Amino acid sequence: RARFVGMQDGVYSLEVSAENSVQEISAGNVIIATGSKPRQLPGTRIDNAIICDNAGALDFREVPKRLCVVGAGVIGLELGSVWRRLGADVTLLDAMPDFLPGCDTAVSKEMLKLMSGQGLKFDLGVSIDSIALSGGGVQISYRDRAGAAKELACDKVIVAIGRVPNTDGLGIEAIGLELDQRGYVPVDEHCRTKLPNLFAIGDVVRGPMLAHKAEEEGIMVAEIVAGQSGHVNYAAIPFIIYTSPEAAWVGKTEQELAREGRAFKSGQFPFSANGRALGHGDAQGFVKVLADAESDLVLGVHIVSSLASEMIGEA
Repeated sequence: RARFVGMQDGVYSLEVSAENSVQEISAGNVIIATGSKPRQLPGTRIDNAIICDNAGALDFREVPKRLCVVGAGVIGLELGSVWRRLGADVTLLDAMPDFLPGCDTAVSKEMLKLMSGQGLKFDLGVSIDSIALSGGGVQISYRDRAGAAKELACDKVIVAIGRVPNTDGLGIEAIGLELDQRGYVPVDEHCRTKLPNLFAIGDVVRGPMLAHKAEEEGIMVAEIVAGQSGHVNYAAIPFIIYTSPEAAWVGKTEQELAREGRAFKSGQFPFSANGRALGHGDAQGFVKVLADAESDLVLGVHIVSSLASEMIGEA
């Protein structure tokens, strides 16, 4: 475990503690890349046996008969769909009234239809009152979007309400760096902090919490430290939901373009009319392309397909 202990004449000092040793190292260039951890639900104790976070949800020893996933976002949907396909009766609860609100509306509508068709049950716009162990299982008390009280009994619960930056305990106050109100390290477009030669990348900074985004930022920072002109094209970072089928997109959604007042054209083609998809016996979903109304510049591509994660690289 490393933490900052000071800075003098542009050189950072860090204390690195292991199980039986503590050493101090110094460096002229430092990159904070400490990642993220599951967001906790206030008042709910995660034991990763019955009430699990998204890490514990990968370690079940058997398929639960009844599973509740708190959070119907990307992580909750991925985990819920995995355990549904393995035979669990899955209910997803989410505080947001809309399903996958960050996606293009065509994607969110299609994914809700397909996931519901697989047997996933959704209750959106809810507020959780309590999650309590009960008779070897879990009892969840919540209120639906109309405010009516509801109870849900299940064998296991996965709390998947997102992730938060892993920035506590870094000792950044020792070097005069401040986090923002959400715990992120403030950086510019080149991942520089306000301090010289101190960078931060990945889940601890603004932007999507995606491994490939963090890797690209790491390459950029390494190039800058080496005296080159590194950069990241944040407009070309793909997003993927690893369900079955998958959803993937890059660029703008139709809602974003409408809010910006940009004139655009939209084209959508279903895989049910695609010969190869029909030959595979896998014709669910579509490809949707958004382009500038005048120049035809591609502004966004949205795919629902079992191969969406493979195809989005072309976009």
